[in-house]
Amino acid sequence: MDQSFTFSGSKTKEIVFQVLLHIVLFLFFSFDRNEPQIQQYKIVAFINYAIGAFIINYILLPTFFYKKEYLRFFLSVAVIVTIIIVVEEFVLERIYYPDSRGKYFPGVIYSLLDVMPVIMILAGFKFAWDASTKQREVEELRSYAQQSELQFLKSQINPHFLFNNLNNLYSYALAQSPKTPSIILELSSLLRYMLYDCKEDFVALAKEIEHLKNFAKLSELQIEERGKVNFRAQGINLDYSIAPLILTVFIENAFKHSTASQSSDIIIDIDINVSDDGLLEFECKNSFLSLGNTESLDKGIGLQNVRKRLQILYPNAHELLINEGEGLYTVVLRMQLKKKQE
Repeated sequence: MDQSFTFSGSKTKEIVFQVLLHIVLFLFFSFDRNEPQIQQYKIVAFINYAIGAFIINYILLPTFFYKKEYLRFFLSVAVIVTIIIVVEEFVLERIYYPDSRGKYFPGVIYSLLDVMPVIMILAGFKFAWDASTKQREVEELRSYAQQSELQFLKSQINPHFLFNNLNNLYSYALAQSPKTPSIILELSSLLRYMLYDCKEDFVALAKEIEHLKNFAKLSELQIEERGKVNFRAQGINLDYSIAPLILTVFIENAFKHSTASQSSDIIIDIDINVSDDGLLEFECKNSFLSLGNTESLDKGIGLQNVRKRLQILYPNAHELLINEGEGLYTVVLRMQLKKKQE
């Protein structure tokens, strides 16, 4: 949405709100059941209050109060209120009531009790409006920052994935393996998904599961005859969506650490199950040798990113458990999926 349009729309709403507020307040201010007619004095006196409130709301608040210059603000308000009282008591009342209350000054306290309720209501509503506007701006900025952070995290995942698979492709090319063309096709398909289908925060669950199958199939080429890979997906409900590339990180790590530490007997089990109410349970197990040349399995850019994305996209709606046992690394992720937007 265009920022200038939003700004203009917000100002229009404020003007309408202020007009309605002044009308309602004027009706209460001028109401007198002994004299149902609106007196001219009431109109002029209210305009006097409204001008003072306008100066406070649109000059003193932004110039002093919002800049935390509180002393100058309250001193300036005192001057404005004094001017309002002087105009009312020594000008307007002597014009409209020269033979009665225009002859004497009722005192500061009485005048303040007469003036301050209207001023405080007008200034209070303006302050509340500004506070509400500022809160909306903060929420929008927080949302923009969150979106930027998600895009940054996603951009870190893609090069990480590409780097690992290009290394594998290079090894097969050097060996002149007949599997090289199929690897290129699989890699092309995965990159197409990551570049074009993953632009949104959420994608169709079926698409993501298909991507994971292709990813596992591509990664399985690294194992050759050294082990076994099991991939099972059940209850894939077409009504739900999921944040893309979250589960990919765990599968990638499983292959990376198994192949780096073992030359045989590699076991990788991937289970995905989705209940009717959209609860996804993901479990990924992989064998590894602790004496292998691997870093700690629960660290690294990939896992740090996925933890952060889960916190942002699924706050209080996910549970991630990572266990490094004797020769077996297990990841269990439970997350409440969101309905797919039509």
